[in-house]
Amino acid sequence: MSDPQDSAIGVAVLGLGNVGSQVVRIIEESAADLEARIGAPLVVRGIGVRRVGDDRGVAPDLLTDDIEKLVSRDDVDIVVEVMGPVEPARKAILAALEQGKSVVTANKALMAVSAGELAQAAESAHVDLYFEAAVAGAIPVIRPLTQSLAGDTVLRVAGIVNGTTNYILSEMDSTGADYTSALADAGALGYAEADPTADVEGYDAAAKAAILASIAFHTRVTADDVYREGMTKVSAADFASARALGCTIKLLAICERLIDDEGRERVSARVYPALVPLEHPLASVNGAFNAVVVEAEAAGRLMFYGQGAGGAPTASAVLGDLVMAARNRVQGGRGPRESKYAKLPIAPIGFIPTRYYVNMNVADRPGVLSAVAAQFSKREVSIAEVRQEGMVDEEGQRCGARIVVVTHQATDAALSETVAALADLDVVQNINSVLRLEGTTE
Repeated sequence: MSDPQDSAIGVAVLGLGNVGSQVVRIIEESAADLEARIGAPLVVRGIGVRRVGDDRGVAPDLLTDDIEKLVSRDDVDIVVEVMGPVEPARKAILAALEQGKSVVTANKALMAVSAGELAQAAESAHVDLYFEAAVAGAIPVIRPLTQSLAGDTVLRVAGIVNGTTNYILSEMDSTGADYTSALADAGALGYAEADPTADVEGYDAAAKAAILASIAFHTRVTADDVYREGMTKVSAADFASARALGCTIKLLAICERLIDDEGRERVSARVYPALVPLEHPLASVNGAFNAVVVEAEAAGRLMFYGQGAGGAPTASAVLGDLVMAARNRVQGGRGPRESKYAKLPIAPIGFIPTRYYVNMNVADRPGVLSAVAAQFSKREVSIAEVRQEGMVDEEGQRCGARIVVVTHQATDAALSETVAALADLDVVQNINSVLRLEGTTE
């Protein structure tokens, strides 16, 4: 009788944090089911960590801080990378691929900057590179784009892909809290890191947008190609105005296939806070949940919703990829390769047509509204709606007025010129906020 270890798929896990520990646990606790699904047992050969210490919850002899040696072992067939950040993960993954190991990674920052390099290494070695867990945790988004919609034309991918920012904005909307208070609550609950910059300034969402755009539009898109704005300046007053307009505010990642006036296709990838109509499916995605809406020519609109982060949800996506890679090893097949044939150019943000919300404080005197409207008209930015209300100081004295303007679709370049001109007007005291309005084309 043959030893099951002889036919086992050897796995090296790099990282033993929230995700890595859950990956190891699931492999051990679901060993029989996983073997039945794959056709061979999965065996953890070693776990790479930065520092080997006691009480890590796994057999001590599995731990090593020699990542290079671990990924080079002959009994390792698949490397699971869940340690981040870009380095030393990139070096370890390249070494694994070059030595014929398939790789499963949850590293969105790495995939956003080095997907092309890693895909080429996987192609040269005829092995798999899977990264479903790099975007939206447990929500299956990558595989539907690469496989289920492989015969369709994807037009747009838009979603909420960061749980921290969605929790903060949801709290501001439901409680009336300001940004600072909502961020503090998110930190106390463990949703926000001690340094939340990557989340609240949109870097995390931009990395995910780059990955989604690359897959959806068969074009290499990096994080540097993604236009990014954070959500730290969104105020309680913005939410009050949004509610009056029948909207809420979400930090969105938007990837879009655009056609210019001459029929040329371009790709847009962008991240920013935006007003979203309450009837839009993304408006009801609250708390730390994520959701992605895909629009395709034949399939129409599809929505993927669920837990976007956390150890167990992300580990679920990692295990899905691991099972696929292991099956390919057993059966002699391979998963989808990188598709970059389209090579579409990246559209600059100024080219993008969107609706806008502009909130400003102005002098309270006759002619102000017409002076403001003239700046929009001069740049052919059509106004859809105007709201004006008086303002009072702490002593109850009138101290100016607030004007909220909602536009029809206009290019970002035209709107930016308009805002700059408004700021130069004597009657405009302050531009409080400029937000885009997504989910409608009126």
